[in-house]
Amino acid sequence: MKTGIYLIILFAVVATAFTFSSEFKVSGKVVDRVGNPISGAGVVIKGTSTGTSTDSEGKFKLTTPSDKSVLVISAAGYEQVEVKAALSPLIISLKQARLAVQEVVVGALTKRRMVGAPVKDQLARQLYNPGYSRIQNGLAHAPANATTDTNVSSVEDNGFDREGYGHIVENRFQRVTTTPLSTFSIDVDAASYSNVRRMINEGRIPPAGAVRLEEMINYFSYDYPQPSGNDPFSVNTEVGICPWNNQHKLLSIGLQGKKIEATHLPASNLTFLIDVSGSMNDPAKLPLVKAAIKLLIDQLREQDRIAMVVYAGSAGLVLPPTSGTNKIRIKETLDQLEAGGSTAGGAGIALAYKTAKENFIKGGNNRVILCTDGDFNVGLSSDDALVRMIEEERKSGVYLTVLGFGTGNYQDNKMQQLADKGNGNHAYIDTEEEAKKVLVKEWGGTLFTIAKDVKLQLEFNPSFVQAYRLIGYENRLLAKEDFNDDKKDAGEMGSGHTVTALYEIIPAGLKSDFTDSVDELKYQQPITNRTAKNSSSNEMLTIKLRYKQPNADESKLLVHTVAANKGVSVTSSNLRFAAAVAEFGMLLRNSEYKGNGTLSLVKELASGALGKDQEGYRKAFIGLVDKTMSLNKNPDVSKAR
Repeated sequence: MKTGIYLIILFAVVATAFTFSSEFKVSGKVVDRVGNPISGAGVVIKGTSTGTSTDSEGKFKLTTPSDKSVLVISAAGYEQVEVKAALSPLIISLKQARLAVQEVVVGALTKRRMVGAPVKDQLARQLYNPGYSRIQNGLAHAPANATTDTNVSSVEDNGFDREGYGHIVENRFQRVTTTPLSTFSIDVDAASYSNVRRMINEGRIPPAGAVRLEEMINYFSYDYPQPSGNDPFSVNTEVGICPWNNQHKLLSIGLQGKKIEATHLPASNLTFLIDVSGSMNDPAKLPLVKAAIKLLIDQLREQDRIAMVVYAGSAGLVLPPTSGTNKIRIKETLDQLEAGGSTAGGAGIALAYKTAKENFIKGGNNRVILCTDGDFNVGLSSDDALVRMIEEERKSGVYLTVLGFGTGNYQDNKMQQLADKGNGNHAYIDTEEEAKKVLVKEWGGTLFTIAKDVKLQLEFNPSFVQAYRLIGYENRLLAKEDFNDDKKDAGEMGSGHTVTALYEIIPAGLKSDFTDSVDELKYQQPITNRTAKNSSSNEMLTIKLRYKQPNADESKLLVHTVAANKGVSVTSSNLRFAAAVAEFGMLLRNSEYKGNGTLSLVKELASGALGKDQEGYRKAFIGLVDKTMSLNKNPDVSKAR
């Protein structure tokens, strides 16, 4: 009898061991037919929604149920293939898809058009353009004698998708004599850069509304000193020659948030709000959401709690608040999620905030983290209604982080509005590598607020500055009266975050086409007759900042001045690299202020300003510039729009 029991136990142990050992780890690289890596390619276990996507080097890692599993590999502009996991490590070469007018592959989705409809997609245009000799890595490359060195040609047509982007009215130059004050809120979002990168990797120039210059610049960290006093951030300024117009100056304002070590961060009460509607059934959506959240789960501590709310046709709580030590249970809940149904985003947001408030940690990090493509279509879904809900909920002290996923129907404008109004931030995740950046490497900055309602107000001295232009931050501009109004909402800053703002400055006395001629005012004293103290001052400008502690209602004022004789002969890698990214964004937008900038200038400027670049993000930016050069069809950008 005992022998039989032992045999049964032994059989169970062996069976269990076999079950665990049957899991098979797969790694590989996805490339095109000439060996160029394909980033953002979907890698999914056949018959499931479990998968991942390739990083910027085309590499991926995935755990499959067994070595008999089959992987489905798909990428925009390439034919889908299936490979056996048992062959790992894999080198998967994708063949260029043959695109017809009536069917174009976008990501993992196939969208059909009527026969005879115009071919609007850039990739399709290039395929039918006899001026291009070859297709490589999903991009059209010009013949050897073509010019691809100067500017960016723009194709602003998204005929094969319905992604939503807001219209941006670019900041103009302001005369100091009539508008001496410039007031704006900080912005630590970086979604625009990773989204723009995704589009370029897909082989198309992004629409102008997707290119927010401040988010492009602030995707990167800068080497500013840590704050030394009681304030949560340091203030750093630098003035140099403007690279795209050497008669102008470029002012950099850099804020460095105090970095708090992970062991000293307050306890977290995190409520994930996960979109599991039908629109999330794509390798770059729900499977990537799962992979991203698992990276965050691995960072959780015993004092941290995590809950999960999902929404499709309706919303529900699938994981009550659970300690960060119970990682297996949290991941098992995550693995059970499947996509299907319509999208009741408003109901999900309401339930997520309710859950977060019921488990509120006083003095802790209380936050809702929304993971979605933003395509709400059931219930409370209008932008105005959702924004009003978020504005009301933020009064509870619960912050909002918005993580965007996917292509084809990504509602960028809606996501940005929700994050801005929810005292939060917005990131776009296109690969596991980006998820690691946002949720692991920049964990503190993404999820832990050290200062809220951070505003800046600059006063320029007309003795030295004729006109100025804030580069980017168009949706963060404030009225001058808002600066002293503590009821006015502004941006938040996270632990270790850097924030950079650039101003292009036209020096006093310089003849410029950017300053429109205005008749002399009848009742105002001209500058030559003023007795104001600015005429004898050596200050080019004064910067005032206001911020609140995370739990405070009253702001604190900081004042910083910039001398007119501040050296401009040698500039730091911080200023040069930020200038390179700004110029890149202006070229993508075909900005009227791009000056003499070219992609070659961008690359040269960035290459000489790599700095420490420990994570390789700046080097990867140079690679993105190279890819953009390969997309350039018309060297005369002024005729592109």
